[in-house]
Amino acid sequence: QVQLVESGGGLVQPGGSLRLSCAASRIIFRLYAMGWYRQAPGKQRELVATITSSNTNYADSVKGRFTISRDNAKNTVYLQMNSLKPEDTAVYYCNAAPLRGGVTYWGQGTQVTVSS
Repeated sequence: QVQLVESGGGLVQPGGSLRLSCAASRIIFRLYAMGWYRQAPGKQRELVATITSSNTNYADSVKGRFTISRDNAKNTVYLQMNSLKPEDTAVYYCNAAPLRGGVTYWGQGTQVTVSS
């Protein structure tokens, strides 16, 4: 039973910050690339950021504002979101992709709403 559980979402005003967490269980965490994706109403799910042991990757829309990090000892990946904009409003999903191929896992998502 692989499980990814997101937390940290909520309502924040434009310009504010949130820190999302994703705790993984029953995988060898260090063997997975971890990522965050998001989906807004009426839009396709899109990549936000990914991280391996040596690389990070960000969508152009969040570069300079968001930071992805991971703690392998805690089996947790984080997404620090600063300078939030209304267009960041979406359900944010945690993703775990095995580095050598195999099954990709998804969390159930956490809602982020940026509004005055």
